[in-house]
Amino acid sequence: MKTSRILVIACLVAVLAVAAAGAAAERPEGPVATFSIVARDPGTGEWGVGVASRFFAVGAVVPWAKAGVGAVATQSFMNTTFGPRGLDLLAAGLSPDEALKVLLRTDDNPTRRQVGIVAANGASATYTGSDCIPWAGGRHGADYAVQGNILTGEAVVVSMEKAFLETKGTLAERIYAALLAGDAQGGDARGRQSAAILVVRAGAGYGGYTDRAIDIRVDDHPDPFGELGRLLTYGQMNYCWNDAWTLFTKGRAAEALPPMEKAAKLAPDNPEVFYDLAVIRLAAGRKVEALAALRRAVALNPKLKAQARGDKDLSALAGDPVFEAILK
Repeated sequence: MKTSRILVIACLVAVLAVAAAGAAAERPEGPVATFSIVARDPGTGEWGVGVASRFFAVGAVVPWAKAGVGAVATQSFMNTTFGPRGLDLLAAGLSPDEALKVLLRTDDNPTRRQVGIVAANGASATYTGSDCIPWAGGRHGADYAVQGNILTGEAVVVSMEKAFLETKGTLAERIYAALLAGDAQGGDARGRQSAAILVVRAGAGYGGYTDRAIDIRVDDHPDPFGELGRLLTYGQMNYCWNDAWTLFTKGRAAEALPPMEKAAKLAPDNPEVFYDLAVIRLAAGRKVEALAALRRAVALNPKLKAQARGDKDLSALAGDPVFEAILK
């Protein structure tokens, strides 16, 4: 078995080396001056990455994650193939340290790279090449790795680590707290422009078909952290909404109700959330509460009346005087 595993990994390394060579021409020449955190929540089965930079659309290039496998942040004069290749190496059974060695051994400019990795089991590693622009460095521990380059100083990553470890809440909230702490210490020495948070969990995407629990980006904004916070509230609402709707479509309305109620609390002015809350309350045998949710939904968006009349999920309300009055 050991010999077989070694052969599989050797073949994978060879394939990744070819992929790296083929992608070399596509890499940006300038540095992605960035501070990031890669993390895991063992209680929820989530992996995530938070990142911020004085760089356009940093969320499109730095964060990579796959449920059940791990997460990677690739930055500085980044090699964008480190994201998918790093995840492939973790999936093949390599530790974060082993994966880093393979990635750097097959790279054409390893001293300028910066990488953070967290594996499925929470093992972590962070790497800063000797030619990254100072201040540059990182810290890591069980379930997290923080790193940054072209920062105002080491206090950025120290504060990020402290905030992540001490903050209570969801993984996304803890990641956001780490980004805010890094920014409070000066963050990217050149200023602010973009930020992003990616969180994955098996079956967390719409309909349960993908692992994208939260995927929010601020590509170009004078206050990327404030805007990211606004999107995070919406992103967490959508996460609950997706969980609820997936359970509902599987005929598990009673289990779907708590996350749908939470979604409504996070978005009290979203008519579509209240519409689906009505659907799920009805399916869970909560007719009176379903009508109340539907009343709020159509008050916020009267166009939903037409949808409600033809919606099979609300057919049990047909002829009910309260239902008819709401849609009048």
